[in-house]
Amino acid sequence: MAAVPDPASPGGGPGSVRLPSASSSVPSPDGLVLAPFRALRFDTAAAGDLATLTSPPYDVIDADGVIRLEATNDHNIVRLILPRDPTGDPGNVDDTSMDRYSVARRTLERWRAEGVLRPDAVPALYVYEQADPSGGHAQRGLLGALALTPPEADIVLPHENTMAGPVSDRLALYTAVDADLEPIFLVYDGAGAASRAVAAADTQTPLVDAVLPDGLRHRLWALTDEGQLAEIAADLHGRKALIADGHHRYATYLQRQTDRHAAGDGTGPWDFGLTFLVDATTFGPEVHPIHRVVPGRPPAELADLAAAGMSVREVGGRLPEAESRLSDVGRTGPAYVLTDGERAWLLQDPDAARLAASLPADHSDAWKALDVSVLHGYLVPELWGLPDTVHTVGYEHDVDAAVAAARRTGGTAVLLNPTPVEAVTAVAAGGERMPRKSTLFTPKPRTGLVVRDYRDT
Repeated sequence: MAAVPDPASPGGGPGSVRLPSASSSVPSPDGLVLAPFRALRFDTAAAGDLATLTSPPYDVIDADGVIRLEATNDHNIVRLILPRDPTGDPGNVDDTSMDRYSVARRTLERWRAEGVLRPDAVPALYVYEQADPSGGHAQRGLLGALALTPPEADIVLPHENTMAGPVSDRLALYTAVDADLEPIFLVYDGAGAASRAVAAADTQTPLVDAVLPDGLRHRLWALTDEGQLAEIAADLHGRKALIADGHHRYATYLQRQTDRHAAGDGTGPWDFGLTFLVDATTFGPEVHPIHRVVPGRPPAELADLAAAGMSVREVGGRLPEAESRLSDVGRTGPAYVLTDGERAWLLQDPDAARLAASLPADHSDAWKALDVSVLHGYLVPELWGLPDTVHTVGYEHDVDAAVAAARRTGGTAVLLNPTPVEAVTAVAAGGERMPRKSTLFTPKPRTGLVVRDYRDT
């Protein structure tokens, strides 16, 4: 039976962290390791209703959203994940000489001192569920401390590239607070001891059971039995996991680890990062497409241009019918709907020779088969003759928003089918990256239910 992994120890079992070589100072796990930790959680008796304390992930909150969340409660987690410059609204911090990251550190320290946030008594893996209260989709997985591995280790698989700006921002924040404020989101193929533990969690009394502002019922259970934790560790050890959301945060974890070891700090809690791990075959996420918008170019014009290298036909009826047709034909290959909400055209069957000549030869067949690869590598530059930039091709997460943007700009909404998880995994397993904004995994973990503070490891 595998030893329970210890996030403070660099060795000692199949699920533990080991140094890759005698010359290396950065630990590397010998498999997928999700270690127990002591979660720092809101004490609602001191902080207020949990519905007023949590938030969406930091990267989907705009400036107005920050203000709205701050107004719900003086202790809303947004004051930590998106702290304000103290010269604006310091969030109850009086020292205006501090930068926004120092504001977050001071806020976290104050909330701990006031008992607003309290650490759990013992380390645990936490089963976390997000469910439609009406009985619809339920996502459930494990929250724990993930032992960090570089992408080339082929254990944690990224599928998107990252940008320096968000990583720099999160690194400054996480370094200031010495804590992981929100989890990254991983999916894997399970059907083992970890999945069984997740499925059986609701036989226990939850630590948290609340319907939050996203409309979902959120439940949290703690797994602390050493035998069960050892079985979970042994089950996960040989597996691989795909980053569904949080590429910039994972890059932040890795950079923070490198920095701490370069500073001579040795092994420690920075060798791990807060993570939500979900078995995609059981309580997995829903996968949605991210649609495109081409401003200023009406769909009839783009449909005519596309006809030079794809099968194009106008589809009558209402937009939901066009979406249904898109889903049907998408089972056999890349397909798209061009629409402004009034008229719609269905595109499919790209010309094989032109497509092969347009896509990069050094990419795998799995990458070349993606709808988003064909869109950005063939349809946009080759058939439409457009530069593939964010100014030319925009993004919207739902059909209504894409159509509204098309109408507002006199342009075209380009509707896509979702990319299957197995297709994303195949690309990531080959060491490749998806085209930008390829896939939306939902629901994303709610921020503020657990924090991983270094002081509690």
